[in-house]
Amino acid sequence: MDIRELYIKPQEGDKVTFLGRVRSNRAGKKVSFLVVNDGTTMNDAQIVYKDDLKNYEEASKIRVGSIVEIQGTIHLTPDRPQPFEIQATSIECLDEAIEAYPLQKKEHSLEYLREIAQLRARTKTFNAVFKIRSIAAFAIHKFFQSQNFVYVNTPIITSNDAEGAGEEFGVITYDSKNNPLTTDFFNKKASLTVSGQLNAEAFAQAFKKVYTFGPTFRAEQSFTSRHASEFWMIEPEVAFNTLEDNIELIEAMLKYIFKDVLENAKEELEFLDENVEKGLVQKLEKLSTEKYVVNTYEQVIEMLKKAVDNKEVNFENNDIHFGLDLGTEHERYLCEVINKAPTFVTNYPKDIKAFYMKLNPDEKTVAAVDLLVPGIGELVGGSEREGSFDKLMKRCEQMGIDPTELDWYIQLRQYGYYKSAGFGLGFERLIMYITGMTNIRDVIPYPRTPKNLLF
Repeated sequence: MDIRELYIKPQEGDKVTFLGRVRSNRAGKKVSFLVVNDGTTMNDAQIVYKDDLKNYEEASKIRVGSIVEIQGTIHLTPDRPQPFEIQATSIECLDEAIEAYPLQKKEHSLEYLREIAQLRARTKTFNAVFKIRSIAAFAIHKFFQSQNFVYVNTPIITSNDAEGAGEEFGVITYDSKNNPLTTDFFNKKASLTVSGQLNAEAFAQAFKKVYTFGPTFRAEQSFTSRHASEFWMIEPEVAFNTLEDNIELIEAMLKYIFKDVLENAKEELEFLDENVEKGLVQKLEKLSTEKYVVNTYEQVIEMLKKAVDNKEVNFENNDIHFGLDLGTEHERYLCEVINKAPTFVTNYPKDIKAFYMKLNPDEKTVAAVDLLVPGIGELVGGSEREGSFDKLMKRCEQMGIDPTELDWYIQLRQYGYYKSAGFGLGFERLIMYITGMTNIRDVIPYPRTPKNLLF
């Protein structure tokens, strides 16, 4: 039996046996209290043991972190914070934690817990965060599978930089003495993927609707709370879709995830609402039902410029002009103050977007879309893809990209290619938003960031 099962329908006098880890042990002369959790629920089991227990003295010395087997009977306690307690008939310590066990009853800082990432999931905060991460990941698969999408596993080792930003981790081989080999394993440059999008586009032309969900890597020297060197991306791609179809898909997917987490992670969300972000549950309920706003990039520039001119806001960068790559401060002001709702921004200047995005008839913007959400700014980025072989070749030339390195991708346009649209959603950024955690390092089990490879 596990502790989660105890909470389903506890009955007075039921005999139970279960294992768990000690959270606290408050010893008295005649009556003592042991708080135990086994990870199956946010709720702890409180065990009451008295001095008539045969090993009472030994039990009273069991340390925090130790593994115990409990036998006892359920006693209902409707007038107390917990609905029941266990009156112990047997307490056996199966494995004793050392006295210097790093997680004690006192509250630990998030910074300290990052240094012991192998243990932090045992705390209530991280137990809640990583349970929600699991539920949200499953919800993503449920959504796309219910929409008849095909799940595609794209390469982790690749020869192309989908974003064209040059932030790849190179892949090299070593000899037995840890020296880099002079011969190249793949006979060409290889790197860890920054995106599975280009590969997904090829599969979309075969299956119409596909999605990837896997690890991606960025070798950028960024030490912000929003960037990591290794993270997971959700990247759907749909053949024959327009930018408008893409926007509808983004909104439908997010609302499905929010509703699923609200339904299946009630305990965890309530804990985080109480201890991490006040109003978290209400925020997710609103996001799962309200209509999102759509603005063009030019409209956004005009609204931000007006706000600055009227001295309604003072940004760190007040130089609002067409061609500006919106910063987080601009994005948040738009959706938090002006629209007071999640906001899709469309048709960005071509010079600040990727080479594969469809050039609009005005030839100065591309059919791109970002979803901005209150509290965080950009959450999703997507576009309709350029379907013209000639235009795509020209874009590569303008952006200094060697088309021969992407010939397999560009040639798709010569093999029957009529529209395609998709987007990328950083999974960790989504989990930050759902849990209220403010640092990406706290939503990744073992974070990889510059100068940090502890585990």
